[in-house]
Amino acid sequence: MEIRALDISELNSYIKRILINDPILDNIKVKGEISNFKIHSSGNVYLSLKDEKSKLNCVIFKNNFDRSLNLENGTKVIARGYISVYERDGSYQMYINEMEIEGVGNLFIEFNKLKERLGKEGLFKSIHKKTIPNMPENIGVVTSPTGAVIRDIINVIKRRYPKVGIKLYPVNVQGSSSAEEICEGIRFFNESKCVDTIIVGRGGGSIEELWSFNEEIVAREVFLSEIPIISAVGHETDFTICDFVADLRAPTPSAAAEIATPSLEDLNYKMNNIKGRLLKSLINQVNMNEYMLKTTFDRINSNLETYVVKDKIIQLDMIYDKITYGIENNLNREKDKLLNTGAILHNLSPLATLKRGYSITQKDEKVITSVESVEVGEKIDLILRDGKLDCVVEGKIDRRE
Repeated sequence: MEIRALDISELNSYIKRILINDPILDNIKVKGEISNFKIHSSGNVYLSLKDEKSKLNCVIFKNNFDRSLNLENGTKVIARGYISVYERDGSYQMYINEMEIEGVGNLFIEFNKLKERLGKEGLFKSIHKKTIPNMPENIGVVTSPTGAVIRDIINVIKRRYPKVGIKLYPVNVQGSSSAEEICEGIRFFNESKCVDTIIVGRGGGSIEELWSFNEEIVAREVFLSEIPIISAVGHETDFTICDFVADLRAPTPSAAAEIATPSLEDLNYKMNNIKGRLLKSLINQVNMNEYMLKTTFDRINSNLETYVVKDKIIQLDMIYDKITYGIENNLNREKDKLLNTGAILHNLSPLATLKRGYSITQKDEKVITSVESVEVGEKIDLILRDGKLDCVVEGKIDRRE
């Protein structure tokens, strides 16, 4: 007989009936530590109960939720209810009807003990805090290579200060080996000295998910770092031992990137401001030097005028008079020569000749010096002392014949 294939919903429904009909799982009491505690807007409560090895998802419907218990992450409780399947997701969970507080969770106890011990050793004192560089060349990031943390850090840094280099040391941020990997990342950057600032962090989560950053080996590695470290673990309300030991705590990884880098826009504004002040100072200095130079020249000129210039002025007047007298004499001599030369030239000029009764014959504005240059009937011009005559040649007499 062939077995019929079941739909997923049929299978989940079948498993749910088995769980509900189980006498133990239908009324069960469990104890564990609360994590991932969340009150939904509907009033229902979603949480997980965990121990050192396992975790169980739970639901408390609003009618069964006792707000007076003041439940929170880390609270160790004893819960009574039943186990069933949420058919849509195919996941089983505990539906809690009653709950009582057993005590504070073990992880919180360990956290407080380590915090107290390291605090007494002085690891949290401000005297040990190193200053975060204002303008780093390179920033090292110790976090998961696949989470949103590294993407947020890269986006913020590239927006604020794109000149800085980002070096990622990829690690697991939770799990058995994660604490040692985080320590290795911090050691790597300190030994290679390739960065100016280190950001150590991860996204939010429950206390057990953040526990790697509460490990003592991580705290001591952060304390020993010669490079300033910004701790950016979880959300603003999450605190870890790493936060207390680090040189600076950021509420989120994005905030860590903001803290670690200057704003290029702010730097440009400050540079322009400084440039303006320097230019104004330079102009004031130039004006002051110019005033001092003018004052010095005024004193020199005053002394020169008093002791030297006046005598030199008199000497210049005498030299001027002597030169003027010599020039006037030369001009008079040259004037006489020019007048004599003019008179001679005038006597030799054609105008003087015309004045004595002679004339000049022209044809087409060219002087005629021979009868061969004209023909009978042609027009010619006679230039006289006081004008011109237009004439026509009626005949020619050649005196050479």
